[in-house]
Amino acid sequence: MIPHYWSKAKRSLARRDPVLASVIRAHPSVALRSRGDAFQTLARSIVGQQISVKAADSVWRRFSESVVVVQPAMVLETGALRLRECGLSQRKVEYLIDLAGHFASGAVDPAGWTVLDDEIVIEQLTRVRGVGRWTAEMVLIFGLLRPNVLPLDDLGLQRAVSLRYFAGRRVSVRTIRRLALNWEPWRSVATWYLWRSLDPVPVEY
Repeated sequence: MIPHYWSKAKRSLARRDPVLASVIRAHPSVALRSRGDAFQTLARSIVGQQISVKAADSVWRRFSESVVVVQPAMVLETGALRLRECGLSQRKVEYLIDLAGHFASGAVDPAGWTVLDDEIVIEQLTRVRGVGRWTAEMVLIFGLLRPNVLPLDDLGLQRAVSLRYFAGRRVSVRTIRRLALNWEPWRSVATWYLWRSLDPVPVEY
């Protein structure tokens, strides 16, 4: 599912920001897509923490094959030992089992997120072990398709801003936040296109 606001956001960003206009023109046929499954988005984000995209894809493939269906009950049924055999660290196994437990018990309920603003969803998610702000922001972008998320801790965003706007010079979070004022209310879309400027193949969570 492509966000309903995507075309409007593209046009708005391209008018305001020449750098983004160039990136958008270079990637005319790709767009953010949601899997529509908050648990899978969170699980995939945990799997991908602190490893390369290639390594994360490999581990995720083995994880998906092991649990058969990426649902809370199936992760709990698979158990820690088999999850470790997928190439997951012990800590990530603990995080995934804790996450599955929160979903299975109803302590985390995505159905209620639709009426909550971004910061409240982030606050709820970060109560789960292994779910930091970055992971919660990936859920907002890829799971809920929220249009105005700015993941300041994301290394890809930091690198893209450095390369595209500051000739490779290191930039501060404060500088990125200030630059992103021009992207409101489409900061998720701007971020997604800046990721594309580094890697044309869309990452999905």
